[in-house]
Amino acid sequence: MSDAERAPQPPIAVVGVGAIMPGSTDAAGFWTSIIRGEDLITTVPPSHWLVDDYYDPDPTTPDKTYVRRGSFLPTVAFDPTRFGIPPNIIPATDTAQLFALLVADQTLRDALGDRYESADRGGIGIILGSGNLELLTEVSTRLGRPTWLRTLRELGYPPEEAERICQRMVRDYPQWQEATLPGGLGNIVAGRVANKLDLHAVNYTVDAACASSLAAVSAGVNELVLGRADMIIAGGVDALNNPTTFVSFSKTPALSPSEDCRPFSAAADGTLLGEGVGMVALKRLADAQSDGDRIYAVIRGIGSSSDGQGQAIYAPAIGGQVRAVRAAYADAGYGPDTVELVEAHGTGTPVGDRIEVNALSEVFGASGRPDRRWCALGSVKSQIGHTKSAAGAAGLLKVVLALHHRVLPPTIKVGEPNADLDLESGPFYLNTVSRPWLRTAAYPRRGSVSSFGFGGINFHIAVEEAPDPVDRPDGGAPGSPRSTESSRSTESSRSTESSRSTESSRSTESSRSTVSTSTHRSWPGPGSELILFSADTPEDLLRAVRAVEARPPAEVARERAADFDPRHPARLAVVANTAECLTEALDQAANLIAQRPGQSFTNPRGVHYAAGAPPSARPVFLFPGQGSQFSGMGVDVAVRYPAAKAVWDRFGDLKIGEPANGDPVNGSAAGGSAANGSANGSDTLRRIVFPPPAFTAADRAAHRDALTAAAQPAIAAHSLALLAVLASYGVGPAAVAGHSFGELTALHAAGVFDADQLIRLAHFRGELMRRTIATTPGRMLAVSATRDEVISVIDGAGLSEVWLTNHNAPRQVVLSGSGECLEAMRERLAADGVTTRWLDTATAFHCPLVRAARDPLRRFLDDVPMHPPRIPVHAGLDGRPHPGDPELIRDRIAEQLTSPVLFLDEIEALYASGARVFVEVGPGSTLTGLVGQILDGREHVAVSLDRPGQDGDASLQSALGLLAVHGVPLDLRPVTDAPRPATPTRRPVMTMEIDGANYGHLGMQTGPREAQASASSVTVPPAGTGNGHRPTRGLSSPAPVTPPQPSPPRRSRRHRRRPWHRGRPRRLRRRWHRPKRWHCPRRWHRPRARHRPRVWRLRSRWHRRRPWHRRTRDHCRSPFRRLSPWRCPGRRRCPGPSTCRDRPGRPHSPRCTGGPPRRTPPLRSS
Repeated sequence: MSDAERAPQPPIAVVGVGAIMPGSTDAAGFWTSIIRGEDLITTVPPSHWLVDDYYDPDPTTPDKTYVRRGSFLPTVAFDPTRFGIPPNIIPATDTAQLFALLVADQTLRDALGDRYESADRGGIGIILGSGNLELLTEVSTRLGRPTWLRTLRELGYPPEEAERICQRMVRDYPQWQEATLPGGLGNIVAGRVANKLDLHAVNYTVDAACASSLAAVSAGVNELVLGRADMIIAGGVDALNNPTTFVSFSKTPALSPSEDCRPFSAAADGTLLGEGVGMVALKRLADAQSDGDRIYAVIRGIGSSSDGQGQAIYAPAIGGQVRAVRAAYADAGYGPDTVELVEAHGTGTPVGDRIEVNALSEVFGASGRPDRRWCALGSVKSQIGHTKSAAGAAGLLKVVLALHHRVLPPTIKVGEPNADLDLESGPFYLNTVSRPWLRTAAYPRRGSVSSFGFGGINFHIAVEEAPDPVDRPDGGAPGSPRSTESSRSTESSRSTESSRSTESSRSTESSRSTVSTSTHRSWPGPGSELILFSADTPEDLLRAVRAVEARPPAEVARERAADFDPRHPARLAVVANTAECLTEALDQAANLIAQRPGQSFTNPRGVHYAAGAPPSARPVFLFPGQGSQFSGMGVDVAVRYPAAKAVWDRFGDLKIGEPANGDPVNGSAAGGSAANGSANGSDTLRRIVFPPPAFTAADRAAHRDALTAAAQPAIAAHSLALLAVLASYGVGPAAVAGHSFGELTALHAAGVFDADQLIRLAHFRGELMRRTIATTPGRMLAVSATRDEVISVIDGAGLSEVWLTNHNAPRQVVLSGSGECLEAMRERLAADGVTTRWLDTATAFHCPLVRAARDPLRRFLDDVPMHPPRIPVHAGLDGRPHPGDPELIRDRIAEQLTSPVLFLDEIEALYASGARVFVEVGPGSTLTGLVGQILDGREHVAVSLDRPGQDGDASLQSALGLLAVHGVPLDLRPVTDAPRPATPTRRPVMTMEIDGANYGHLGMQTGPREAQASASSVTVPPAGTGNGHRPTRGLSSPAPVTPPQPSPPRRSRRHRRRPWHRGRPRRLRRRWHRPKRWHCPRRWHRPRARHRPRVWRLRSRWHRRRPWHRRTRDHCRSPFRRLSPWRCPGRRRCPGPSTCRDRPGRPHSPRCTGGPPRRTPPLRSS
């Protein structure tokens, strides 16, 4: 059947996600690592294998790898009793099965939410991609013992010595037991999950090499389409980074000689290996919508193919990949011209990357879309390496979460793209930074993911963003957590300051209603967190600060927000994005408060402290004008805050460069229609403000020029986005003012016209000025002098085309005029020792040179609906508030175009009216600095929200913290009520630490393998007759070995500190007796009559909780009760060989229970 004849695939919803990846233990952490661009590739840890044993930089060295770096699963705490697994079979279970169980439980909890315990699991199944497991290989190594013995005897070792050496060698490998076979089988990776989570639909694993994960997803989709299951958990599991894997990939050779993974980069020279586990929960879209499930994304189509006959079994083929990509979009029912993100297989091998990009370009280039570079291309392997069987799952999770959070994630390590990829002329660009994923009016956000495997198997999956939730009478979906942010923030917006216009409120409510209830976004998303403290005294505040433990900042922010009161006399705000940064900031704040408890302070790192009664004045919003724009403005805010992203979604399709006659904006949303090509054009506002990354100076200059041309609508949209975020925190102005063009934004904030009209007006004014500039050249010059000094120089120079157009500060004015006259003016000022600076403007604004634009602007204003301002709007004409008559406002807006801007008069008038807190709402911090110069020496607070060269999210959070400590109330309910990840409520009974390496000997080892090796020695035959043994997993040098010696009995903590018979007065050297029969046999006690409190304190925690004779359960041995099978509460370790009931007369072992040898004890109790 041809692709054209295939019916579209029924849509499949992704309703749950879960992951344990390098650097993270859940999907939220994985997404945070992606967005932050973290490089998670590290040196091979000793827990896996020792670099000295298997590394050699020469690729031709036999049995060696030339790579010693990769990515590895983190160490996690695993509680076997949570899943009903006997602890004694853990050493016989491959950790891949345990990680799969943890991630499947994460995914199922995320999908079911509150219904996790009660949901019917009869229709839930699991299909996972997995390859070989390490455990059977390790345990089967023991079967080489006969060969070892023969070799040792041939080398001259006596039989007893050879047997002793072999006995020492097998200690590094797990022992065979009943659970070893299922614990090492690949199919049990899925089977154990179905068994322990009680899943009754299908369960099996698939092995398609590096495409295993997407093969599992494809199989899961088939089960759902055929109606054989109601939910399928699908994904990939790979915990195999053992020496065999590294050596085999080195001999291919596919690994990077420079030991780094750089997909699509000019420096790419190979891949690196990684570990990972990722899964998604899939349901039919109709079922997910009817059940009220949270939908992350929708799988629209899956394409698969084989390469057929090729050059090598592991070599990629462009034809097979093209067939898979085409099949996916035929399955989806739409073309690749609407896809804006492709997560490629992207291994970092030059040949593989080139073939993949050529295949994608062939399909995407044939879509008929006229423009180029519309689709972001990336690979998560630049951060975590090639996770083999889990590679497709990692890529799918990246795309699904990108659609869910509406962010284009970065691909790191691309300093210069590979020239062989020819990206400049194709549909793709490399996205190297996190950028907001703005939606066009023509189609929803769409992405795709590819995964290819050895053997010629290819998969490509087309994914689309989740549809809008279906409205219900109760305002929410049944069975799903209702967004507290949406409901509460909407009520808050109705009661906020009357200064907010009706349309602004409506825009803010709409923006905030889009806030996701995802557990993978702390309010509002990954980034910096604001932690607030307040107390009645500095001493109480100091105690609260020092009581904070090292935890994720989001958790601390949620707890502290509930207790913060801006009316308290002592207030502190701290901004941090990691637990380490939070600890450092709190230590710094505590030291400063302890030194000066009554003195307020602030620093640029986001630590703000205020002491004393807070001021009661509400803030004043200041809006910057043209010239404040900068490359990258608003990116971080739009990435994190849904309210800001909604503004850009609304106005991002505005086309820049249209004729300025009439109304240049079509549609009420001011976004135009994608049908006329605006969505596909490279001159839309979103493409100008958030352009693809530039790799050359020419590209960067072109981006700056485009942003300058679109400065006015760009600044207006960015200010609207910041206004929406401030409104979501309940922050509103008492008055507003603007500098030059910013006065239009101030009028909108006061309710004079709505957001649509602001963007229309900004667009028209900008295009009008561009047309005027073409016929009236001019320049602007900033002068560091007083106004009177500059006026006297102008009068004395006799220059006809020089005007004083800005009075910004006591010693800062701006001159406008023709280039020749301003150059002469600059020379005269320089002769007088006055500092000047040319401004980067297109012409001379606010002077008679642009008078030709005033009348067309006035005529356009007649078609702009206006209302009287609801709060004072101070004008730059004279510093006084605008009148209430809309006609007079129109006249003043037109007159402002050619009149000076008296910003100093605006600030003085606002300060005289009682304003003390000033917030710059827009790009840059120019106005904040001017306010500081104007009010120097007077009480005030001035803060900007988005400063160039700094993280926009951290700047915004720091500004909110500064406002909070100075008495501005914040609505912190979105923080305190933010949904929390679904976690098990059961308290762990016991935990053991696991990672990607198998611990078959775990519990038998008392120290590092290196330490064991150094402590061992054996008599070696004379030189030339043999050599020492190098165990496969652990010894860094061939040390000689002796038979193991009995270990001394493990003493109690008290005895380890100081033996009872040494260093004590003779009167304290009491005789210790064996315990009587009713005492715990795991503990030595004195006779009951001689017990003292200090001896009683030495008893176990179980004894401290309840005396032995009041215990009703079988936890302590007595004549009438037997010990619990695997736990004795008296001591966690056996007292020694003389009393060891597990191994009488044999060396002491930590596995001893002190009772009958029934089951293996826990390695660590909780």
